Amino acid sequence: MLAKTQHTLTLKITSLKYRNLKFMNFLKSKTSSLKPRTGFTLIELIVTLSIVIILTIGAILVINPPAQLAKGRNTTRKANTQLILGAVGQNIFDNKGTFSCSSGAIPTTTTRMASSSGNYNIGPCLVPTYLQNLPVDPSTSGAKYLSTTDYDTAYNIIRNASTGRVTVSAPAAELGENISYTR
Repeated sequence: MLAKTQHTLTLKITSLKYRNLKFMNFLKSKTSSLKPRTGFTLIELIVTLSIVIILTIGAILVINPPAQLAKGRNTTRKANTQLILGAVGQNIFDNKGTFSCSSGAIPTTTTRMASSSGNYNIGPCLVPTYLQNLPVDPSTSGAKYLSTTDYDTAYNIIRNASTGRVTVSAPAAELGENISYTR
């Protein structure tokens, strides 16, 4: 009887192993037929694009391109006014303390440096001896330098009547800056 019980148990265990093996093969066949997920979902793409757009807008607001361009133009104006003032100073130095110019002395009232009438024609006094050409304002419409007889710097010049000091200024300065140098 014991042998019969052992044989029955062995058959039951074998049967269970067989069923278990069939079940495992069934699971393998089902899971192997599932393809691995590739690519992105629509929601993932939308979230990623939203983040990129928000970061780009933030960067543009921080950088503020119009203000940066205005700062660059003001830097050019500062360099130009100092360049003109340096050339005027060299002319005065070369002529023992007097500005030598066919247009006469530097005006004692603020006057625009341009070749047209009503302005101070400083071009022939500085070009080509002290400057290759006159620098002009980078954004003022009408500011140009074609020759000593056709130019408009859009910068102003004045000589203080009591001290004799010369000031060159850029009236079109941006961002509320006052660009003016005196020597």
